[in-house]
Amino acid sequence: MKQVESYSAADTFSIGKELGSQALAGQVYCLEGELGVGKTVFTQGFASGLGISESVNSPTFTILQEYQKGRIPLYHFDVYRITDVEEMEEIGYADYFYGDGVCLIEWAGQIEEILPVEQVRIRIEKNLEKGFDYRMISIAGEKF
Repeated sequence: MKQVESYSAADTFSIGKELGSQALAGQVYCLEGELGVGKTVFTQGFASGLGISESVNSPTFTILQEYQKGRIPLYHFDVYRITDVEEMEEIGYADYFYGDGVCLIEWAGQIEEILPVEQVRIRIEKNLEKGFDYRMISIAGEKF
């Protein structure tokens, strides 16, 4: 496991960008953390690392946003509102998880039973004793 400290939104973006620049087709990144810890900022950096320049926002109400204009496609899931894994089956999740792009899944714990064994887990946590903007970003999985 690798742990990286972030002291600002810009740091969180940069950490995401570095990981995105290393991402490969077929990888699944599972992103966890409380509301407001910077998952969307991290994801924006990740997309930037893939060469995606379009606006990236959390797809909370649509579950999935696809970004095709990077070096590989990015499939950005936000499964916060998923109450039944069947909802993922309805959108054909397997085509994305095992497809030609990279998946980044916010709130991945909601769909644990269908996640691939090979995955990269990212957890973003606050520590207010170290400052309001401080985050500890833990990365574990395939390469870490």
